[in-house]
Amino acid sequence: MRKTTVEVDKEYRSRFSRHEEELRDLYFKLYPGDVRAWEYFCTMLHRCWEERPEALRELDRLREADPQWYKGHNLVGMLMYADAFAGTLPGVREKLDYIQDCGVNYLHLMPLLESPSGRSDGGYAVADFRRVQPELGTMEDLEGLASDCHDRGISLCLDFVMNHTSEDHIWARRARAGEKEYQDRYFFYDDWSVPMEFEKSVPQVFPTTAPGNFSWCEEAGKVVMTTFYPYQWDLNYANPVVMNDMTDNMLYLCNRGVDVIRLDAVPYIWKELGTNCRNLPQVHEMVRMLRMVCEIVCPGCLLLGEVVMEPVKVVPYFGSVEKPECHLLYNVTTMASTWHTVATRDVRLLKHQLGQVFALPKDYTFLNYLRCHDDIGWGLDYAFLSRFGQNEVPHKKYLNDYLTGKWPGSNARGELYNDDPRLGDARLCGTTASLCGVETARLEQNAAKQDWALRLDIMLHAFMFTLSGVPVLYSGDEVARENDYSYHDDPLKADDSRYLHRGKMDWEAAEKRSLPGTPESRIFYAIRRMEQLREKHRVFDGQADVWLTETGDDSVLGIGRYRDGEKLLAFFNFADDPRTVQSREYGTFTDLMGKASEPADLNNITLEPGGFCWLICDFDRQEQE
Repeated sequence: MRKTTVEVDKEYRSRFSRHEEELRDLYFKLYPGDVRAWEYFCTMLHRCWEERPEALRELDRLREADPQWYKGHNLVGMLMYADAFAGTLPGVREKLDYIQDCGVNYLHLMPLLESPSGRSDGGYAVADFRRVQPELGTMEDLEGLASDCHDRGISLCLDFVMNHTSEDHIWARRARAGEKEYQDRYFFYDDWSVPMEFEKSVPQVFPTTAPGNFSWCEEAGKVVMTTFYPYQWDLNYANPVVMNDMTDNMLYLCNRGVDVIRLDAVPYIWKELGTNCRNLPQVHEMVRMLRMVCEIVCPGCLLLGEVVMEPVKVVPYFGSVEKPECHLLYNVTTMASTWHTVATRDVRLLKHQLGQVFALPKDYTFLNYLRCHDDIGWGLDYAFLSRFGQNEVPHKKYLNDYLTGKWPGSNARGELYNDDPRLGDARLCGTTASLCGVETARLEQNAAKQDWALRLDIMLHAFMFTLSGVPVLYSGDEVARENDYSYHDDPLKADDSRYLHRGKMDWEAAEKRSLPGTPESRIFYAIRRMEQLREKHRVFDGQADVWLTETGDDSVLGIGRYRDGEKLLAFFNFADDPRTVQSREYGTFTDLMGKASEPADLNNITLEPGGFCWLICDFDRQEQE
């Protein structure tokens, strides 16, 4: 039943009053004594609430009544570029049947807001937070897509670039023209003295392709902070106008039907001279405020923090049980450790890292992924690796040599990104299939290599589905998409090897998923089978107990899960030869992916090279029988 205006306003007042004291305290902590800015902030929140469509308010109420709705075992995500996938937003709408056929109910569209051609950093240099890139469609197209997604039970995720705007944004244009009010929204300096003081303590993000953290603005005759690229101007959140207006921009997107706001580069958003300008306390205060803002205006929306750092710096962005911050965070270290394990065939680092993740509170929800739009950075625990004689620089070189196919015996095909020979550092690009060796096997027409590569690809996806949280596929991985080398011929992309795995969707390959025996079919239906099993069995729930189970083999990873009478044992063989392991776990287990009618022998678990198994025991059913 539709609520009356009085009831709706009471609903807002109740939510606001629940958070008002803490929200006000944090606001004045960041902006001491600025009552006028606070009053505007409150007025803006109420306006955004009034503008929120009733259909989205109804969705808010459903999710507010079930705050664990995203923490179960029924969400499967997919990450894509709208243009690469289907050309335009209307094109994506036309492909929703395919997306559902993939078992996906969480759709992350890469940056699609208006950005200048050739100076967009893949859409991360936003010129207008309220306009869609014209060649992709309109804001009305985005709303229509969101509505169709909701009708199909699909949640929509969109990037919100908080740290900076494009130099073409209206604020930047007015700042360039000399308007102090708008220069104060950025970091402008009359000369290089203060910027050089910043440079003493602030690391460079792209030391080879965009060195330094500042750029000279000829038109304004001043220096401006540009942490990422010269055309991306850092916003000054010490100015409450920036906080107010950017929060307004975020809520505008939520009111268009976006369910998940990905806070891009969130650790960078507060700057302070004499620090590294990363993960400062004010950042957490701001994210906590945004969490409360969502709970007031759009409680059905989630915050996804992009924190691509070591676990000790990632976990704090969940906040605390009493004062939560992000709903979701990327499990970036597990992703990097997984590819490390592919290259070394040694699971010890991965076990060490997973042990830390498994020890975290169950309420912490990670997004798990194998590949995404970005490169693979080797932010590994080198203190742990040093126990085995592995030093950081030569070990990074080995990983990159192996995964680019330079190492003898490697079938992987990747490319380096941001190679810095001076530091002996580089990151890695490539699709899952090409890094697993599918591309090499096809080029060599080697059936044995193809079989091994496809097994490895499937095993890695099985590992991702075994973890608690939200598994996210990178568009094309579901049909073994290979690297796209055409970017070399595009002058706007040739210097950025990340476009190796950002190619257009191969719809001819997608059609082959229905042809038995093809690589596309083998990968697609293996993933669909795992998705269905994951949704069916409660042992995959986010509240399950999860632990490492010993295998006695440094090439085989063992994971145990238990939830409400169901126990799962999962084993993954990273070796390039068959391995047999034993398990000390108790119970009568059957193979979920194989012959479910035959009991598994825990004393003789044989795994093919690059193979895995999911063994399950239903104690409740066994007791009944």
